[in-house]
Amino acid sequence: MEAPVLPPEAAAEKMSTDAVTQISASEIDKTFKSTSIDLASAPLGSRIVSCSNEFFAAASNLLTPTPPVHKPGVFVETGAWYDGWETRRHNPQEFDWVIIRLGVASGRVKGVEVDTAFFNGNHAPEVRVEGCYIDDAREREVMKEGYQGWRTILDKQSCGPSQRHAWLLPQVTPQAYTHVRLCMFPDGGIARFRLYGHVIPILPQSLDTVFDLAATVNGGVAVSCSDQHFGTKDNLLLPGRGKDMGDGWETKRSRGEHVDWVIVRLGVPGQIERVVVDTAHFRGNFPQKVQIFAAEAGEEAPAHDSGVWKEVLEKQPCEPDKEHEFGREVLRGGDGVVGWVKMVIIPDGGVKRLRVFGRRAEGGRLVGRGGKV
Repeated sequence: MEAPVLPPEAAAEKMSTDAVTQISASEIDKTFKSTSIDLASAPLGSRIVSCSNEFFAAASNLLTPTPPVHKPGVFVETGAWYDGWETRRHNPQEFDWVIIRLGVASGRVKGVEVDTAFFNGNHAPEVRVEGCYIDDAREREVMKEGYQGWRTILDKQSCGPSQRHAWLLPQVTPQAYTHVRLCMFPDGGIARFRLYGHVIPILPQSLDTVFDLAATVNGGVAVSCSDQHFGTKDNLLLPGRGKDMGDGWETKRSRGEHVDWVIVRLGVPGQIERVVVDTAHFRGNFPQKVQIFAAEAGEEAPAHDSGVWKEVLEKQPCEPDKEHEFGREVLRGGDGVVGWVKMVIIPDGGVKRLRVFGRRAEGGRLVGRGGKV
């Protein structure tokens, strides 16, 4: 596979000459979660390839999408229970490390979050993040000690105990990455690792192929919503049907007349063929009705109440724990090319997944390959 990149040396040189911006914990979600996705999330398909050590707590915990939890007084065979990755003491090497395969074909990085929640006195004092682009068939090469393909994404940064740390890169990396290596100096514990960025998808070559234009793996991003009290909007575009109500989008209960909404930027502009609204696991809190709107592709997301939205699916009743599929026989304006989709749920509730199947437009611009995202 091929990635649109600058030469690695040029990319690394460029990034090293600019300073990163540290983001306060209160601003992390606002900075990253409306324009990018967590490329290192387990539900997206990210996985641990290898790590130097995980004596006290498994490296796979780093990729858990939910916040860390604390169980004071709970001990296991190796010691106190921690929801994170924790290595043994007295590392004889310069640093401990974990290698992660991103859950997308490849991605460009916008920022990094390292959360040391509940690690106090045993947290990682410093971290560094590196990346490489390599075909999965050659993945074993990145596990070798002498592998030379790592490029610095985030140079060494200090970490404090039990807190979220995040850094915004000076620009989205010109280099696309398939794998990243998180290094902590010299050892210790990290609860969660987030790698915020943009997907570089591998799309069907034929313009006649129908696929999910909104899927995260194809570059789709849920950019805004009216409410996400119980479940985040980002879950809507993940692969699969999830495991429970916790990995869907769910709003708080409303009183009186009300609607909730979410706006999605399609990974690539296209013509909508069918829409799937899945209420899997939502049995007593599914929406009464759903409605779909669309807007032409553009750099900025239309406001939720903008007049540019055109109804493509009139209000349809919903049922619990069911995939609702709406084809061309009920969709309106299916011949137009759109880049934005808005789903309205009436009056509130939970939706597990939103799928927008269609054909990509000829010459459509991919999210993350230029312009504002």
